[in-house]
Amino acid sequence: MLPVNFLGQVVHIEIDRPVGSRHPEHGYPYPINYGFVRDYESGDGEDLDAYVLGINYPLSVFEGRCIAVIHRLSESDDKLVLAPEGATFSDEEIRRSTYFQEQFFQSEIVRS
Repeated sequence: MLPVNFLGQVVHIEIDRPVGSRHPEHGYPYPINYGFVRDYESGDGEDLDAYVLGINYPLSVFEGRCIAVIHRLSESDDKLVLAPEGATFSDEEIRRSTYFQEQFFQSEIVRS
């Protein structure tokens, strides 16, 4: 189920892959902070994941507005896109910022 109920909402996440860390299995670096919404299950059975745009230093937690959902068409592992209050990003900027990981999946960007 697409987590569109998060769109426009302030969301608190824990960062488990801060800027500069590497993917534990594939080894590619994270150019942005990446975390999860604790106790909210995504379609893959894991906690719902989220990208953080607009903060270029490592974080351990983040609270920001959900500006989009990246809906993966080939699997049920959607991702929230969070940004600091008042920050805006175009679909192109979201694609460019998340390409390091999203390049492996077909997806669409869903907005409110």
